[in-house]
Amino acid sequence: MPSGLVALALGGFGIGLTEFLIAGLLPQVASSFAVSEAAAGWLISGYALSVAVGAIALTAATARLPRKAVLVGLVALFVVGNLLSAVAPSYPVMLLGRIVAALCHGSFFGLGSLVARSLVAPEKKSRAVAVMFAGLTLANVLGVPFGALVGERWGWRTAFWAVTVIGVCALAGIAALVPNGAGETRSPTVTRHSDPSPADGLRAQFRAFRSWQVWLTLTATALSYGGMFGAFSYIAYTFTEVGGFSPSDVAWLLMVYGVGLVVGNLVGGRAADHDRDRALVLALLGLAVTLAVFGLLAANATASVILVFLMGLFGFASVPGMITRVTDFAHGAALAASANVSASNIGNALGAWLGGLAITAGLGYTAPLYVGAGIVLISVIVMAVAARQAQSPAQQTEPCM
Repeated sequence: MPSGLVALALGGFGIGLTEFLIAGLLPQVASSFAVSEAAAGWLISGYALSVAVGAIALTAATARLPRKAVLVGLVALFVVGNLLSAVAPSYPVMLLGRIVAALCHGSFFGLGSLVARSLVAPEKKSRAVAVMFAGLTLANVLGVPFGALVGERWGWRTAFWAVTVIGVCALAGIAALVPNGAGETRSPTVTRHSDPSPADGLRAQFRAFRSWQVWLTLTATALSYGGMFGAFSYIAYTFTEVGGFSPSDVAWLLMVYGVGLVVGNLVGGRAADHDRDRALVLALLGLAVTLAVFGLLAANATASVILVFLMGLFGFASVPGMITRVTDFAHGAALAASANVSASNIGNALGAWLGGLAITAGLGYTAPLYVGAGIVLISVIVMAVAARQAQSPAQQTEPCM
């Protein structure tokens, strides 16, 4: 494993912790600043909105800069945001810190995936992306309990100081271990066109979006995330109101889900390097089936434990392959890689909204699972169409509209 990959994974871990740990700290933060729970919730929703905006805006603004330098700058922005949160004297400053930290999120994972794949042989590119995203999946497992534990013992500010330190270590690691020029080497693609390097500028980045395959992959990404996180957003209610678990059980059940994310990410990366489109269709199909069966068996405690693990496994098994697929058909355009992160966040919002509508309509706490299964099934169809079109001779030579 190239040492630069480890540095990228550490950066992903720190960014993931920033995203997830706040959930376990909201009561303390709300009490500290004397704001309502709803106002404190903007520290989560504001972060998500900033991720979607920053992924496109910062990638576009830095299109002509060397990718390693941009990554270092993004992690520096992340450090500043968390430092602001750690020392915030008021709620508005705290919210500003969250927004600043979030701006780097999408661009880091978009550019980082391009750099990660450039550090290994072409046949291992999806596994390299999976290693970088391993930091994010570990943060998903540890983020909430880490924030709650540190916050309870030493106060919520200590948690943000800890993440700031992790960010400084990641910044130093990327600066020292990622080779200069990483991610800028023109890599082989399925087309006869050359890949845009940072020097090609923003116009070349936007040309990547003339490809139907890019749009189909982004659509499949948004739908798969929407289905999984639409169900996940209400999974605590499913456990307690349908499965009969106590509220204290939810924490370890979410860790089971997180372990599934870690396993699925690594297995999915290896499978995508072997036969990417087939692996993606099977992963999405597995997620759709898992969500539907979960809805049927949610009242069974044993089945719920197994199915929430499989939900995480199939849910993240498609992530490395989706990223390498969109960047391949986008000729390595960093803007497309960042757009993949934005698509996932848009899908998250859509899925949570539809799941909430199903509960409001009186369909019960298993309804988000069925809604999620339906959304992911559409993603399976989109991915199958994309895979079939990619096999045509025209797509092998000219993927653009």
